[in-house]
Amino acid sequence: MKKFVYSVFIAFWASVTTIAILNGVAPEASADIESAESAYTLAEVAEHDTLDDCWMAIEGQVYDFSDYIEQHPTPPAVLEPWCGKEATEGMRTKGYGRDHSDRAWQMAKAYRVGRLAD
Repeated sequence: MKKFVYSVFIAFWASVTTIAILNGVAPEASADIESAESAYTLAEVAEHDTLDDCWMAIEGQVYDFSDYIEQHPTPPAVLEPWCGKEATEGMRTKGYGRDHSDRAWQMAKAYRVGRLAD
C-alpha cells in the first residue's frame, strides 16, 4: 500500500511540474509565431488597390478582401475607395459613424493575411 501511495504522490508532482514548465514555455512559443507572421507596409498594401485585388489595413492588421467583395451587402463601389489603403475609419464608421457588427469583425478574421509593418 505504501508503494502505491508513494507512486501516486510522485506521479502527481511530476504532472504538476510538467504543467508548470509548459506554461512557462508557451508565451515564448506564441511570440515566435507572431514574429514569423507576414508583415506588410502600407506601400505593399497599396499595390492591391482594385476590386479584383483588394487589400486593406485595419487596426494594424492586413486583410485580403478580394474574394469577399461580391458577398458584401453594399455595392462594390462602396468598398473600392478603401482597397489598398488604411481602412480602419471605413470599418469603424461605415462612412456614417456606425461600427460594423461583432459578426462582421469575426468574419474579417478569415481574410486576414498578416500584420501591418511598423
